Amino acid sequence: MSNWILLRGLMREQRHWGRFPGELADALPHTNIITPDLPGNGQRHAMRSPTSVAQMVEFCRAELRGRGVPAPYSVLALSLGGMVAVEWASHYPREIARCVLINTSMRPFSRFHQRLRWQNYPSILQQLAQGGIENQERLILRLTSRAGDAGQRAGLLARWLEYQREFPVSRGNALRQLLSAARFRAPARKPAVPLLVLSSAGDQLVDPRCSERLAHAWQAPHAVHPNAGHDLPLDDGPWVAREVAKWLAGAEAR
Repeated sequence: MSNWILLRGLMREQRHWGRFPGELADALPHTNIITPDLPGNGQRHAMRSPTSVAQMVEFCRAELRGRGVPAPYSVLALSLGGMVAVEWASHYPREIARCVLINTSMRPFSRFHQRLRWQNYPSILQQLAQGGIENQERLILRLTSRAGDAGQRAGLLARWLEYQREFPVSRGNALRQLLSAARFRAPARKPAVPLLVLSSAGDQLVDPRCSERLAHAWQAPHAVHPNAGHDLPLDDGPWVAREVAKWLAGAEAR
């Protein structure tokens, strides 16, 4: 039984994966899917978010030990979760069997205005000034997803609002998570684990070239979805699952 750990990004929790854990399990038989929440999000919303990615790694390690889930782990991670995966694999390579990084970006491979597209700064600043859960979730949906018709997106927004009402992410925790992401610097050399990079050509939050440069620098295989948004597992989970399964099959054949 292979243990796959799924890590999400800023201000998101395990329920934001939607149907994807099941889609990945269908593509990878005999797999145990685990979706921990990072401190400050979801079931851990009352905790204080760390101000460094390294602290997030230590939380994940302790969480999995507490659950009795043995290493090594396969990690699939989105955005900020990708930084956690890279830090984990860099410092504890024996604990990580492989990593799949989705629409992540990090220094020194990308500049700040690419890691968070400059075109979004006015909307983000306006949200910070005005506040409000509905405005926040509506903005996140607009910036991270391109899937579904108007009715489907309205239903998705309604679910996200329920998540925030049940497990609210405080403004302080949101800012600490942003600080963690801004401060993180990846190693120049690729972590000593197999690594796959997936990205979306339609990403409106992070410049897709961030993933391209990361994959090039680390000589990692890279697959690009032609039109999905930043939240690639939400927009086209079956595509992600197929790409992961294809990558694993190729590794086994070599």
